[in-house]
Amino acid sequence: MRLKADLTAAMKAGDALAKSALRMAIAAMQNAEVAGESIKALTEQEELAVLTREVKTRRESAETYASVGRPESAEKETAEADFLSQYLPRPLTNEELAAIVDAQVESWAEENGASPTMRDMGAIVRAVNEKVAGRANGSAVAALVKAKLM
Repeated sequence: MRLKADLTAAMKAGDALAKSALRMAIAAMQNAEVAGESIKALTEQEELAVLTREVKTRRESAETYASVGRPESAEKETAEADFLSQYLPRPLTNEELAAIVDAQVESWAEENGASPTMRDMGAIVRAVNEKVAGRANGSAVAALVKAKLM
């Protein structure tokens, strides 16, 4: 696992930010492995989901710290989120995401022989989220699908 190798390198280099972020990410991975009824090895997609969740958590924490007047904590959380983001795939641009949504809506229409309605939004959002796999925010996907169906 690349995270563990990078943690060793960060420890040797004395990089406190990298050590902290990587330790929390590795702990989150280990927690995900033992969650549920049995221990299981995470797939690459599950690992990306855990990392995405960790980055999102850090960004939300930074916003909270900033809103209550703790800028030093907000900066630390933002720096950790930025550091962990390097392990995620490149995010899709708005144009790329819109093209994927358009293709999925057209595909759904061809499969079902009718234009999709708002009732079909959930199925289309799930299909798009599977295709983008952590490269786009779920709320952005839902907003684009909703706009396309209206």
